[in-house]
Amino acid sequence: MILADKIIENRKKNNWSQEELAEKLGVSRQSVSKWESAQAIPDMKKILQLSEIFGVSTDYLIRDEIEEAPVPEQAPVDNGLEETVRSVSMEEAASFLKYNEKESRAVSTGVMMCIVSPVILILLVQLAEIGYLPLESAIAEIAGTAILLIIIAVAVGLFIREGMRGKRYEYLEKIDIETEYGVDGMVKERRDTYAETHSRRLIIGVMLCIISAVPLLGIEAVKYSNNSDLLPALGIALLLIMCAVGVKLIVLTSIRQGGYDRLLEEGDYSRLNKKAGKYDGIYWAIATAVYLCWSFATSRWEFTWIVWPVAGVLFAAYREIMKAIVRSR
Repeated sequence: MILADKIIENRKKNNWSQEELAEKLGVSRQSVSKWESAQAIPDMKKILQLSEIFGVSTDYLIRDEIEEAPVPEQAPVDNGLEETVRSVSMEEAASFLKYNEKESRAVSTGVMMCIVSPVILILLVQLAEIGYLPLESAIAEIAGTAILLIIIAVAVGLFIREGMRGKRYEYLEKIDIETEYGVDGMVKERRDTYAETHSRRLIIGVMLCIISAVPLLGIEAVKYSNNSDLLPALGIALLLIMCAVGVKLIVLTSIRQGGYDRLLEEGDYSRLNKKAGKYDGIYWAIATAVYLCWSFATSRWEFTWIVWPVAGVLFAAYREIMKAIVRSR
């Protein structure tokens, strides 16, 4: 095992990010990244520091033939938790990244469909009420609701399909991993290549969500001069469509970026965050239930979308609380 792999292994054993290790050594994160990808070698002074920080000998760090650091004998501690570490090969990492790219497109499309699903219902009901369609309002509402449910059913089908396809990679979110030689370098190279696209998609997505209310405000102003009953419905439809496209971009690029973080055990998928994220599924299931119940109960789809940004903000607080609980254990 070469020095680069030993630095990665010991950093992850201590649940440190590259930034945290760099801070302890008094160097930049880029320096640690170059050491771990074997693009550079730390000088002897830094090797001595690494030896002290990791609690290993300099012989272990320098000599490739020493595969494992000697572990001091100590009494076993039963904390009730079973720690498992799984090795990830280059082939498996490449296969996961390919799946992750497909998953990002499918899941983000499903989320977009859920957000735009009431658009047809809103337009049908409004067109029927003002006489633009030869239908009673009740019939238009039934037809629109049926279309809404079909769209949501297709979206849920996408979620289920991707969930089943991703079963084989669930361990990346739940247990600690050790990547084989060369995997970290490959993943970092792909992540760096995608970085600009990630930033662009994230910025555009956030901007679309923020300005999605502008068409509604503009149409509300025009309505008073034109006295058109159809304009408010069009404003709501435009709001939902813009918000849906923005959220799609955010979800798509977040999943793509999350794929790299899973393999590198960084960001939301660090070892600490894996333990803290054990109940994330329940949190988002509750958020979805609140959105659907509120929307169907009030039929105020133009307002209920606010559940998602609020849930996103609260999720950050929820995660910090969960991490504090994990640390306390």
